[in-house]
Amino acid sequence: MRVLIAPDSFKGTIDAAGAAEAIAAGWRAVRPHDELRCLPLADGGEGTLAALTTVGTQLVAARVLDPVGRAIDAQWALTRDGTALVELASAAGLPLLAEPAPLTASTFGFGQLLRAAAGHPGTRRIVAALGGSATTDGGAGALTALGAVFRTAEGIPIASGGLNTIASADLSALIPPGDVVCLVDVDTPLLGPTGAARRFAPQKGANDGAVALLEAGLARFAAVLGGDRDAPGAGAAGGTAFGLAAAWGARLVPGARFVADLAGLPAALEWADLLITGEGRLDEQSWSGKVVGHALACFDDVALVVGSCATAVPAGVACASLTELAGDGDLARREPARWLSAAGGALAGRWEG
Repeated sequence: MRVLIAPDSFKGTIDAAGAAEAIAAGWRAVRPHDELRCLPLADGGEGTLAALTTVGTQLVAARVLDPVGRAIDAQWALTRDGTALVELASAAGLPLLAEPAPLTASTFGFGQLLRAAAGHPGTRRIVAALGGSATTDGGAGALTALGAVFRTAEGIPIASGGLNTIASADLSALIPPGDVVCLVDVDTPLLGPTGAARRFAPQKGANDGAVALLEAGLARFAAVLGGDRDAPGAGAAGGTAFGLAAAWGARLVPGARFVADLAGLPAALEWADLLITGEGRLDEQSWSGKVVGHALACFDDVALVVGSCATAVPAGVACASLTELAGDGDLARREPARWLSAAGGALAGRWEG
C-alpha cells in the first residue's frame, strides 16, 4: 500500500511533523513493506508556519509584545517566492499566557510582526495564519501597530482594548498592505451566537459578563470600521480576520485548504491508496475549516488518529484514539509520540493480510 500520513499538530503536545513521523513508525512496525509519505498540515492556526517552512525559507526574528504587553522573541518566515508567513499564535496566542486575559489581551504584537513583514524588501505578499489567539479585540491591536489610530468620542486615542468606547478610526497612516491573505480556521461571522465573542471567548477565559462586554465592543468596532461582519471566517482569532479585512484589505480564505494546496496535498493524493490524518481533539468543529474535515472532503479512503473523540466518527472511517489506547488522557498527552506510534500500528493492523 501507498500510505500518505498528513495530520495537523496535536496542539500543546507535538507538532504535525512529529505526529506524522510517530504514526509512520507505528505503521512500519506492522506493515514494513508499505510505501509511506509524511506531509505535515495545518488549518491556518498554530503550526502553520512550521508546516509551510521548506528548504530555502528564511526565518526572520522579531522582538514584539505578547498579548499582555510583555516583550518576547518571535519570528516570521520569508519563502523563496517572496511570501511572508506570519503566525498570529507566535505573538498573540493563548499558550503565551499563564493566565487568560479575556478583556485586555491584544493583537498588537501580531501587528508588529505584520509590519516587519510588510516592510521587508523581499516581501511580495503576506500570508497570515490567524488561529490560536488569546484575544477578542477585533484586530484593533494589530491595526494600531500597523498605524491606525482609534479614538473615543472625546478624541482620546485608545491604546489597547477599549472597543466599548471607540468612536472613530483614522486609517490614514496605515502602512500599505499590498497582497494580504488571512488564513482562517473557522467559518464563523464576527457577531452573534456563533461569532468571535459568544462562541470562542469562553475558551479564552471569558465569563458571561465578559462575553457580553466583548460582543458589544466588537459590534461597536464594526459600526465604526464598516466591512462585512457576516463574512465566513470574520470571527476568526477574536475578530482579527474582520479587522484586517475591513481596514487593511486582507482576503479571508479557509486555512486548511490553502495550506494543503501549498504543501502539495492534491498531488500527493494522486499517489496514495490511503490517507491518514488527525488532530488532538475530534469534535463538531473538526468538520468545518479544519484539517480533518478538508481531508475527508478530498479523499475517499481516510483513516483518523485523534487525541480524543467528542463527536461521532463518520461511518466507514477507521479511527484510533490516543486516549483510548493509553487508557488515560493525561498519559496520552505526556507521551504523545509513544501513543501516536501505537495508533499507527493499530490502524496498520486493520489492513494486515
